[in-house]
Amino acid sequence: MAVAGARQVRQAGVMLRTLLIFAKPPRRGLSKTRLARGVGAGDAARVSRHLQAHTLAEATDPRWQTRLCVAPDSALTLRLPGVWPADVPRQPQGRGDLGARLEAAFAACPPGPVCGIGADLPGLHRGLIAAAFRALGRHGAVLGPAADGGFWLLGLVGRARGLSFQGVRWSSPYTMADVIARLPPGTPVAFLPTLTDIDEAADLSAWAARGGKLGLREARAGGTPCAHD
Repeated sequence: MAVAGARQVRQAGVMLRTLLIFAKPPRRGLSKTRLARGVGAGDAARVSRHLQAHTLAEATDPRWQTRLCVAPDSALTLRLPGVWPADVPRQPQGRGDLGARLEAAFAACPPGPVCGIGADLPGLHRGLIAAAFRALGRHGAVLGPAADGGFWLLGLVGRARGLSFQGVRWSSPYTMADVIARLPPGTPVAFLPTLTDIDEAADLSAWAARGGKLGLREARAGGTPCAHD
């Protein structure tokens, strides 16, 4: 699917806001592989499907353009009714580690503020995304901290969009700090509330213990995606 061209960079005189959702098709053995080690490949795929449907429902908003940043690249034309809306543009993640893919994804967006998120956040709601873009009106970067030391959202604008992720210690308690250290000197940074993504069975259990509506029993029964906090 084609992405927005230069003629769409401005909407009603306002610089276009772009939201990237990084996702893999919610299929057995392809997405949520760490979760699958704890709950099985079938249940992990069902949970992934619910999380992605929830993410797309909350992330689609006329105040910004939402794009799916997909892997593998062959998923660009994949049909996933009820999960990946056909009218949401897609772009490939490409190759390389997470840092290389983030750099390429941000560079492929038109000028203006860009936010990137994953597709596994049961606590996500559009108010948080709107807050991130508002923050980018006054800051060069905005981060949504994750409980494990990483981040669930990264937003950049202006010079900060040239950020290099080389040397970032991914999947560690130092991930967010490493990213902040690589921003251009003097870049003002804003922070959103801390959220927890669903990467492993313990994350799913913790979410259910807090009253989350995405337990395995519900997933097997084909329940609806969880409501936001």
